[in-house]
Amino acid sequence: MMLASLRRWLDRRRHGDGPWGGLLAPPPAGEWVSLDLETTGLDTTRDHILTIAAIPVSAGRVHLADRFEAVVRPPDGAPRAADIEAIRHHRLRPQDLAHGSDVQVAVAQLLDWLGPRTLIGYRIGFDVAILDRIVPAITGFRLPNPHIDIALEYAAHAHRNPDAGLDTTGFETVAAALGVPMLGRHTALGDATTAAACWLALRARR
Repeated sequence: MMLASLRRWLDRRRHGDGPWGGLLAPPPAGEWVSLDLETTGLDTTRDHILTIAAIPVSAGRVHLADRFEAVVRPPDGAPRAADIEAIRHHRLRPQDLAHGSDVQVAVAQLLDWLGPRTLIGYRIGFDVAILDRIVPAITGFRLPNPHIDIALEYAAHAHRNPDAGLDTTGFETVAAALGVPMLGRHTALGDATTAAACWLALRARR
């Protein structure tokens, strides 16, 4: 946490007056954005973004109408996007992705929409690591937004409340324990919506 704060402070000194300085502003209180990326695989060093969904959460509500979504065209030479297992997993065929945006265009649009709001998501560290391969080429610095992992938040809740259960290995387990239905599993919009609802359920139980 201290390292993240120091990095943010240094980035603000270097880039705060630049075109992306708004990302480095203090995050607004009581506002979050539930983020999910669907990718060609789980290797943060080489896999590629296929779809992005981000949904605002505030005032106890999930604001689906104000969401951000993008389909991303995988770069040439990314055969894993067309791998049959990836297609079964995400239900995205090559023709579904062929007319998507270039990844830097899509991520720049996401950042412009996102601003300094705090991110939430299930295993959000994966999504941040994927974005951190792309964001510096756009902004000059890594993704600065604070982020909250639903899995870790649930684990802390379960530790304080033994009756809540201790199995935090799966998204489905966490959602079921919180009384949240899984919506469109393995789609960016479905997983982002489920994570947003889980966050509200966790906050309601505090």
